[in-house]
Order: sequence, then structure tokens, then C-alpha cells
Amino acid sequence: MGPVSTYWTAVGIGAVLAAVACVVAARRPGAVARRVGRVLALVLAADAVAFVLRPVIAGGWSVRGSLPLALCDVALGIAALACWFPGWRLGVELTYFWGLAGSLQAVVTPDLGQRFPDPEFFVFVVAHVGIVTAALYLVAALRIAPRPGSVGRVFAITVGYTAGVGVVDWLAGANYMYLARRPAHASLLSVLGPWPWYLGGAAAVALALFWLLDLPFRWRTRQSRVPRPA
Repeated sequence: MGPVSTYWTAVGIGAVLAAVACVVAARRPGAVARRVGRVLALVLAADAVAFVLRPVIAGGWSVRGSLPLALCDVALGIAALACWFPGWRLGVELTYFWGLAGSLQAVVTPDLGQRFPDPEFFVFVVAHVGIVTAALYLVAALRIAPRPGSVGRVFAITVGYTAGVGVVDWLAGANYMYLARRPAHASLLSVLGPWPWYLGGAAAVALALFWLLDLPFRWRTRQSRVPRPA
């Protein structure tokens, strides 16, 4: 089995487990659904710790490439907290929008330097599939809808965080979040033009995706307000 087939096999297994977890949580609300969320939170937290420790243990840690500054790295920690504390509405919103607009795209176009069975392979797959699973668990299984204004709120947080990472990139000569140059592999950024124009294009795409992801909830809200005929 080639590296591409191995990757998609791992993603497929993760997708099946995610579907099972979400279906169980949706059909068994209450204690069972909470246990599903807690298990998912522990898996995500363990993966986040593994991401931080892996380069330290391997002896390859560096400021330019080992800091957990990518948006998916932050989303991993937020998703773990949101699954453990689903009442944290901002965490749910960040997990939902970042997970389905960002992490899902990373699953489809992976920037993965190591192959199976390297630990980095498992850390990458668990992180990105796990974030998407968390988003679906919170919003689809637990039915926690993003609040009105969530698109602008999450987009503002995203832009602010990206600006902070840009400062780190400039000071460290790094390329976190691909703010200094596009990834070598094909991705959405590949069709958005050269640097720095693709940064503006990426922001516009992110805002559009956030709006589309929020649309079903706003439509449902409007429908619930339509008066029923007597």
C-alpha cells in the first residue's frame, strides 16, 4: 500500500469512528453524550501534548518550526476544551468554523512530511480528523448552534490571531500559517496568487466559508419566526 493509500485509509477509519461517535451522542443525549465528548476531549488533548513533545524527544525542536502556532494547533486545544465544556459557546463556535473551514481543508490537502508509521503521521491525522469530529459532535450531535454574530466574531479573532503569528514569523524567520510563503504541496492557497496577495484572498475565502457554514442556522432561525397560518 502506497503512502497516499495509507493516508486515506487512516482518514477513512477516523471518519467512521467520528460518525459512530456523533450518532451515539445524538441518539443518547445526557450522560452517554457527555462521555463521548469527554473521550474526544482526552484524545485531542493527548494529541496536542504529543505534537509539542515530539520534536523535543526527537531532538529537532526549533523556534522556526516547532511552536504550536498553526491555526489547527490552536483549534486542537480549543476543540478539546469545548468538548469537555460544551457550555463554552465561543469555544464551540471557534471549533465549528475553524474545524470545517480550515481543518477539513487540511485533511483534503495534507502538508504531511512523514509517512506511516512515523508518530508525526498519527499526530497529524488524529489532530485534523479529530477537530472536524469535534465540530460535528458539538453542532450536529449536541445541537449547539452558533450564536447570531458568530461569523464576525470568529473572523475578527482569526484575523487578530493571524496578525500575531505574522509578527512571530517576521521575528523568527518562520512560516507559520504559510504567511511568508505558500506551502510546497498543492492547496487552496495555490490558486490565490503570489505573496502577499494570496493572504487577502485567503481571508476572503475564510469569510465566505464562515458565512456559508452559518447560513443553515440563520435560515432555521428565520423560519422559526415566520408566523404559522391559523
